[in-house]
Amino acid sequence: MSAAALVIAARTPPHGVLGKLARDRAGQTAAVVVLLYGVVALGVALGWWADDWREMHGSQWAPPSAEHPFGTNRIGQDIFARALYGTKTAFTVGLTVALAATALGALLGAIAGYRRGSWLDELILWLMGVLDSIPFYLFVVGLAFALQGAAGVMHAAMIAVFWTTTGRLVRAEVARLESLDFIAAARVIGVPERRILSHHILPNTAHLLLVQATITFVSAIKTEVILSFLGLGVKDGVSWGSMIAESTGDVAAGHFGNFVAASALMFGLVLAFNVLADALQDALDPRLAPPA
Repeated sequence: MSAAALVIAARTPPHGVLGKLARDRAGQTAAVVVLLYGVVALGVALGWWADDWREMHGSQWAPPSAEHPFGTNRIGQDIFARALYGTKTAFTVGLTVALAATALGALLGAIAGYRRGSWLDELILWLMGVLDSIPFYLFVVGLAFALQGAAGVMHAAMIAVFWTTTGRLVRAEVARLESLDFIAAARVIGVPERRILSHHILPNTAHLLLVQATITFVSAIKTEVILSFLGLGVKDGVSWGSMIAESTGDVAAGHFGNFVAASALMFGLVLAFNVLADALQDALDPRLAPPA
């Protein structure tokens, strides 16, 4: 290959998923921001920082300083440490709900799509319809209130709601894949139905599952903030929602540290994940692939 050809090849933008992501500056920036939030959450979980979020450091509503960047709350707790701990809470809830809801939606959606027209398909579609017909926040708040005190009730309530969208998407994709020639060829050579589903169909829905997991992550964080604001969320820690609830009395007294810290961190993470989800959807969408 000549030197000119090498230069042209080096300057030609790569195709494929990685190539699209490499050209998406907004997606790259969002991924870096999400990674930073993840590092903060991991550091809190490992006790590297914000382990003093319960401690009362002294004066009530102390102003921002080098020691307390956002000041202290009404009982002298460091607002910045509590906001960092809220990052760990957000990631714990987001990851748990996103992984469980996506896995459940993938499983039930795959079964419904592969057995479409059967009683299993009808049952799963009926269940989706029932869950989707109930007002979202009313269902989550009602379930969380009815089972308050039980471990993981908030997670279970969100998983019970969030899997349906993934299930519908996977069902449609599995039904499309199941009618393609390579599946018919697998059946002809005697590949077991279970292996066809697990090795040939489900892996081809990975692009849908990845995007849905990021969307569910954001939805779980926002729902947790609302539930915690209402007093139905996190009980054994602190979250951005409980900080915003606490700030309702602070703002009336002219102190905005709680509200600003929790809102700013939540806004940054939700915005970054939304941009990242859009970037992943664009990169993984085969309809947006460049012409050969």
